[in-house]
Amino acid sequence: MFMQIKTAFSDGTSGQLKIIDATLDEPKANEVLIKMVATGVCHTDTAGRDGLTTPLPVSLGHEGAGIVEQVGSSVMDLQPGDHVVLSFAYCGRCQHCLTGHPGMCEHFNELNFAGHNFDGSHRIHTLDGQPISTFFGQSSFSTHAVVDQHNVIKVDPTVDLRLLGPLGCGIQTGAGTVLNYLQPKFGESLVIFGTGAVGLSAIMAAKITGANHIIAIDIFDNRLALAKELGATEVINSHQADVEATLKEILPTGADYTIDTTGVSPVVMNALHALKPGGECAVVGMGRDLTFNLMNDLMAEGKKISGVIEGDAIPQLFIPKLVDYYKKGRFPFDKLIKFYDFDQINDGFAASKDGSVLKPVVTF
Repeated sequence: MFMQIKTAFSDGTSGQLKIIDATLDEPKANEVLIKMVATGVCHTDTAGRDGLTTPLPVSLGHEGAGIVEQVGSSVMDLQPGDHVVLSFAYCGRCQHCLTGHPGMCEHFNELNFAGHNFDGSHRIHTLDGQPISTFFGQSSFSTHAVVDQHNVIKVDPTVDLRLLGPLGCGIQTGAGTVLNYLQPKFGESLVIFGTGAVGLSAIMAAKITGANHIIAIDIFDNRLALAKELGATEVINSHQADVEATLKEILPTGADYTIDTTGVSPVVMNALHALKPGGECAVVGMGRDLTFNLMNDLMAEGKKISGVIEGDAIPQLFIPKLVDYYKKGRFPFDKLIKFYDFDQINDGFAASKDGSVLKPVVTF
């Protein structure tokens, strides 16, 4: 059995998403049917739209929030009516999943980017029966989604559900890199390169930790002003100041931690050079090649550089914590969000690309 839905679909031909009618299979034993309420727009969706991550045609969306309508026979922790956030897919059985690091799941790429279910089947089809790839196991730019239970996180029903989808990826990435991975201690220092949604989420999380210096670096004054509002103790516009010299004035011996959210190789090098001996740079931006001197840039001063996926989070534990921080006024991520109706989805993508909106959210 299947139901008819509307979904935002890309065949890679126009650089735009098309809202089409499609069919969605009913949930299997381990799956959940969700009526979508809202879904965040992320730069990874743009890569998916353009065919860089997932076989085309593809139904996109991976920061979903909605209400459970139906659960499969083996799903024990969810029931119809639950408010939920959808995060990344993971198997739940490999060593990384079982030791609390599902973002490093051995099957991460297959489950999130291969475009099909773990058994090779497809759950979304065109009206004439042609398969459509899924994205992050969600494809949540749709009126309904069927997802594996591992994708689903139950959240507080008293909080506006339209806000919560971005907690499933971008905001989780920034906040989790601080709170789960780096875990700065009270009084330590942190420098964040890039103040998009991920960087600003890291800043809000750093404020929660009591870090002494939370330094934001970007090229846009409006973003730096918001960074200051959200918890940055100092801000640097890298088009107007010498970043290395300015950081040296603030932190003469260097930073305990740095985070690069840009993926831009020279910026990553700045983040590495900004560290004190023994410091660590966490890289969360998508980039390409990077060349550095193993002796001078790493080994001689005991520095570390690490890639962090999805904030090293267990979403079922971490996302409810972020919601609780939000309710207490300690994680005001709603200041990043602007809503778009479903038929305005391409406007949301354009606003994300030009940087005029930090976190567009599509509502259904």
